[in-house]
Amino acid sequence: MTDIDAGQVSCLPLTGERTVPGVGHENYWFRRHEAAYLLLAGRCRDALVLEAGCGEGYGADLIAGCARRVVALDYDPVTTAHVAAKYPSVTAVRGNLAALPLADAALDVVMNLQVIEHLWDQRGFLAECARVLRPSGQLLTSTPNRLTFSPGRDTPLNPFHTRELTAAELARLLAEAGFTVHEMLGLRHGPALRARDHAHGGSLVDAQVVVALDGGPWPARLLADVAAVQADDFDIHGDKLDDSLDLIAIARLA
Repeated sequence: MTDIDAGQVSCLPLTGERTVPGVGHENYWFRRHEAAYLLLAGRCRDALVLEAGCGEGYGADLIAGCARRVVALDYDPVTTAHVAAKYPSVTAVRGNLAALPLADAALDVVMNLQVIEHLWDQRGFLAECARVLRPSGQLLTSTPNRLTFSPGRDTPLNPFHTRELTAAELARLLAEAGFTVHEMLGLRHGPALRARDHAHGGSLVDAQVVVALDGGPWPARLLADVAAVQADDFDIHGDKLDDSLDLIAIARLA
C-alpha cells in the first residue's frame, strides 16, 4: 500500500458507485444499506464470511461484531487500503469478483449487498460464490429492485449499474448458480419515511436526485430530513416484492 496516498486512505470520495457513512447529504443511502446489514448480521454469527464488494467497509465491520472472521474484498486498491486502515476487525483483500481469491469450499457465508447490479458477468460471479462456499453455505445478497429504481427504462438510471434485476430475475439467477432461495424480502419506507415522502412532493428519493442533478445548494429542510434518517425507518418483509425499493435474498447451496 506504499503507493497509495494517506489522504486517499483516510477519506474515500463519493463516486456514485458506493456510499460512505458520516456525510449528511449521503445519509439516506447509507442508512438504507445499513438496514440490510443489520437484518443479515445475525446470519453471520460465528461464521467465516466473505463480503464480496465491501466498498467503504462499514458493513464488513458491523458483521465482524458477530462473525468468527470477515474477509472484506474489493477490486479498488484505494478502497482496500482504506478498509485495512479504518477497520482492523476485518481482513481487507484486493481481488476480482470474477475470480475470487479463495479456495474451494472455504467459507460459511458470502455476503454481497448492492453489488451484483454493478457486474458485467453476474452468472460468473454467482458461480464463484458457489465455488467458495461450503455445502449448505449461505449467500446473502441485496440489489435495487429494477421495477422501482429504474422504472420503465431499458438502461439503468445509475451509470455504474450494468444490469438491474426484478425479484423473479434475481431468483432465477440464483437457481441457475445452484442456490435455493430460502427468503426473498423487500426493503421499503416505513411510516416516518412515508411522511417525509409526502413532505417532499411524494418522493424523498426524487427530491434528492433533483438537487444532485441540478448541482445547486440543498434546501435546508431536505438536508435536515435526509440527515435524520435512521436504519429502523425502513421496513423489510416479503410482501409485494414488486413494490419494494431493494431486494434481499437469503439463499443456500442446493
